[in-house]
Amino acid sequence: MSDEQPFAGIRVIEFGQFVAVPFCSQLLAQGGAEVIKVESLEGDPVRQLGQLVEGETRIFLSRNRGKHSLPLALRHPAAADVIDRLLGNADVVLMNFRPGLAASIGLDPNTLHARYPRLVIGTVTPFGEHGPDASRAGMDIVVQARSGLMVANGREEHGRPAQGDPVSADYMCAMTLAFGISAALLRRTATGEGSIVHTSLLQAALTINNNQMLRVDSVESEQHAVAIQRLRERRREGAGYAELRSSLPTSRASSIRSVYFRTYNSSDGWIAVACGSPGLRRRFAAAIGLDDPHAGADFEGADDYYHHLESIAEGLMAAKTTAEWETILDEAGVPASDVRFPIELLDDPQLEANGMLSDIEHSTLGRIRAPAPPLSLDEHGFQTVPVTGRFGSETRPILAALGFDDPAIDALIAEGVTREG
Repeated sequence: MSDEQPFAGIRVIEFGQFVAVPFCSQLLAQGGAEVIKVESLEGDPVRQLGQLVEGETRIFLSRNRGKHSLPLALRHPAAADVIDRLLGNADVVLMNFRPGLAASIGLDPNTLHARYPRLVIGTVTPFGEHGPDASRAGMDIVVQARSGLMVANGREEHGRPAQGDPVSADYMCAMTLAFGISAALLRRTATGEGSIVHTSLLQAALTINNNQMLRVDSVESEQHAVAIQRLRERRREGAGYAELRSSLPTSRASSIRSVYFRTYNSSDGWIAVACGSPGLRRRFAAAIGLDDPHAGADFEGADDYYHHLESIAEGLMAAKTTAEWETILDEAGVPASDVRFPIELLDDPQLEANGMLSDIEHSTLGRIRAPAPPLSLDEHGFQTVPVTGRFGSETRPILAALGFDDPAIDALIAEGVTREG
């Protein structure tokens, strides 16, 4: 840890599992924070999902680096003293308990704020703190469905909507929470007071879905009402997912969808192009030899016109290799890229040249390659952090640092409040 790091000297207690809170605290650790991850006596559930060695999985390693782990039975009466010492020495606490659990064990934000007024308290819920869905459980796939993000992403399997593989709402939630914690710590330097920071998976999904979440009432209110009524009617009639999705209004112009903002088959693969302005659309058309005097503008009959132009563009793009098109479109100044699989990026020279990958040593597994911190702050503000120690391996030193002597630690282990090894 270095004074050059923004969170140097900041102590974080994480009551988190799965994605949003664990990844948020990993970001803080990469910025220099000291993070203690409080886990159940069985550990974060993701420790069990495809174990590489006991208690270590790809999923756990992806979002739990740079921490110290403390197993703790939160409901045990003797755990209260441990929690009090943890929070009494902390700057930040992060929680994503299922709805209602935090209050049942005395860790709800209002209770903590009253007891530890300088503490910054970060919480995540599935659907927000209020309203008819506040008590519902939820994870990324459920929230993607509820928020419209699943439909907006456009993935379909066997005629039904499907989640994208990355848990995007979870990760957006983690980034949003980290921003909120940073803002609260900054404000605390001026006021001396802690804060309650809250975000939800639903809010994060709406942020990702931002382009779709806009209605100009004076222009679109009636159109949207008609579309919703039609959607309900078609559902009752048993219409399939693809039919329902295609019947809804979209914010993307037909020229964009059909020709200028999409993926194409090349002669040996696929290539994505993004022409978001008239100038880029003209350049793209000229580069591939497409005759479009309208330059992608919308007009009466544009849907039929661009449907016809789409087949011509697809034929032109299929005539050359992806690499040939990348060269041609780069020279024309058109954003374009081949489509790569994630596994191909782990040795990508572009990522390596920009320090986007980190190599980390694991005591049992050896070298691990993973994404580096997602931002830089001068040279050393955010740094690669080591893997978290094996589950239960730091129980004694953590409790000793909190002021428990050896007999007290032995008693906590014997009573099932914590565990080691």
